[in-house]
Amino acid sequence: MSDTQDPTLDPARPDAEHRFPCDNCGSDMRYAPGGDHLVCDHCGNERGIDDESPFAGEAEALVELDYDAAIAAKLPAQEMEETRISQCPSCGAQVEFQPDIHARECPFCATPVVTDTGTHRHIKPKGLIPFQLAEREAHKAMNDWLGRLWFAPNGLKEYAKKGRKMDGIYVPYWTYDADTATRYRGQRGDAYYVTVRGSDGKSRRERRIRWRPARGRVARFFDDVLVLASRSLPKSYTDALAPWDLGKLDGYRPEFLSGFRAEGYTVELDEGLEEAKAIMDAQIRQDIRRDIGGDEQRILEVQTRISDVTFKHILLPVWVAAYKYRGKSFRFVVNGQTGKVRGERPYSAWKIAFAVLLVIAIIAAIIVVSEGGV
Repeated sequence: MSDTQDPTLDPARPDAEHRFPCDNCGSDMRYAPGGDHLVCDHCGNERGIDDESPFAGEAEALVELDYDAAIAAKLPAQEMEETRISQCPSCGAQVEFQPDIHARECPFCATPVVTDTGTHRHIKPKGLIPFQLAEREAHKAMNDWLGRLWFAPNGLKEYAKKGRKMDGIYVPYWTYDADTATRYRGQRGDAYYVTVRGSDGKSRRERRIRWRPARGRVARFFDDVLVLASRSLPKSYTDALAPWDLGKLDGYRPEFLSGFRAEGYTVELDEGLEEAKAIMDAQIRQDIRRDIGGDEQRILEVQTRISDVTFKHILLPVWVAAYKYRGKSFRFVVNGQTGKVRGERPYSAWKIAFAVLLVIAIIAAIIVVSEGGV
């Protein structure tokens, strides 16, 4: 490295701090959601994300990595990286922090966190979907969602409207590709109808099933089976943010992370594959039922061989808000690509009590009117 090269712009360093100083004023620039450029919040200067960037070489093609090689710790060194992370003592989130930040709240649960001074070595992200929604758009989507919850406390709604900005975080996922070949044994059921006479002497038609053995083979190639690689948020939240348009995956480049943070994965590669297998199995069973045919099917035995497993570590954009309201944490997440919202469903005790009393009053009024009309 030459004496004039800025060490923070050396992508070969595993602990390199990726900074993008403004050409005009020197302030840090950040990625502008929905675009292909960086913007300086200080002076408004913009700069396109182009091949002249010192990190252009990091925008690799979205090539799959070999699963067996990863499990055997035989991935090439360039597929690994070290990042400085902080682990939340409450929800377990591992979020990357810049070296000059020493303490702050966890973006996932609002728990105070003191940053760790160590590093976390992991498989590098291969691709990401850049943020498409700006923070103000995500905040509006969250407030609109809260506004539709009639039983939510008014105080929390107002607090959320006036609260601090949401955090833009790239959440880790695994994607798996695999070839599957399945042998099955089951039964095919074909419906037929018979006329029977009931105890009342009337005839009626009854549906019955004629079963016969069935066996066969099905095969399917699975492409990009998506598995969340984080435990910091309830899986029901993140599942509800689907679907993601993985066709919009871009090669990993640190420019897209400028102004945002990235969460480290806490679900290991082999754990993620087990969940992917469950997703595959559900689809394979649908394939078997179609292959058996008939009106009904019974699956008695399934033997699946999975081969040529490959994977990618990718990052997907999520806006996160965590609020402490009357001693309780409320968390909300917004899909940074589509604007879909999920979060805690808060309830106001007085609103529920009012609704109950209102229902009782309406029932009482109906009874009074009914009795008066007799």
